[in-house]
Amino acid sequence: MKRRNFLHSLGVGLALPLMARDFICAPTFADGLIRPKALKAGDTIGLITPATYVPDPDRLALAERTLKYFGLRMRMGKNAGKRMNDYRISIQERLDDLHTMFSDKDIDAVFAIRGGYGSMHILDRIDYDLINRNPKVFLGYSDITAMHLAINKHAKLVTFHGPIALSRFTDYTQKYFRKALFETQPIGKLTNPPETNELRPSHTLRTIRPGVGTGPLIGGNLTLISNTLGTPYEIETRGKILFLEDVDEEPYSIDRMLTHLRLAGKFDGVAGVIFGECQDCRAKDYKPSTTIPYGLGEVLDNILGALKVPVLYGLTIGHTDDQLTLPLGVTATLDATNGTLEIVGSCVR
Repeated sequence: MKRRNFLHSLGVGLALPLMARDFICAPTFADGLIRPKALKAGDTIGLITPATYVPDPDRLALAERTLKYFGLRMRMGKNAGKRMNDYRISIQERLDDLHTMFSDKDIDAVFAIRGGYGSMHILDRIDYDLINRNPKVFLGYSDITAMHLAINKHAKLVTFHGPIALSRFTDYTQKYFRKALFETQPIGKLTNPPETNELRPSHTLRTIRPGVGTGPLIGGNLTLISNTLGTPYEIETRGKILFLEDVDEEPYSIDRMLTHLRLAGKFDGVAGVIFGECQDCRAKDYKPSTTIPYGLGEVLDNILGALKVPVLYGLTIGHTDDQLTLPLGVTATLDATNGTLEIVGSCVR
């Protein structure tokens, strides 16, 4: 009897350090992904430039002004304001800033100052275990898509496709930025902002294929998604709601990239597809696209319209002033018939 009580006490004693350790570590949800902590006023944001550099002090001041507006403090990456001169050195500097921000216990989140070009350079150099051990909100879009896909896949962290520090931050953008990053309850139902001119709407939604689908949300910039196919960082789409966006691409180029995804099997088994608002995606003065004389809508209908799942076009994702903040890996329901996307899972803890 006494021996049994002793063993029971010993078992409790051994369990306590494990319980304490589990409490310290970020919990992993049923989907296997870690949620970062929600932001709050006074938190410190690490600003980095993992793609195009931002040497202009006025632009950097605007980024700081943005964070102050939301009650956040700024920590600028050591190399964030540097002009890129040496190709190889710049890759290491961008990587160092990323690792520093995730390893620094005083940094609560990591925001990209801008997108541009170059985040793919660092994908095979990132310490994904470091990020997994130090989960934080990671925010950006456009070229940052490559990092979202890689971190989500290899660090098992929910990251956020949303505004960069230099975005316009309209009232609509601010609303969903706050809901995604500052509130622990699910974001809920999303659609485009109310129109002020119903005759000539600013953001047109169009149902390409009606229906409702549910699955983890994944996606980002079409160019980066296409360019990372065949690498260890390529997108996994089966059973998921796939969202795509791009800007300033001619219809023939969109056709080529969507066809690439189709041939790679990335539309096989998807739960639904969203193609975001695509600004200036039309034929230009130089017209190699005349060999494919279709507009963007025709391209989307030809390729995405052939799928047997819900497909919606025109949601305000990516390169638009009115911009949603979307959590990669979180469960969502697409209602293409009624033009809504509902985030039903929690994004932050």
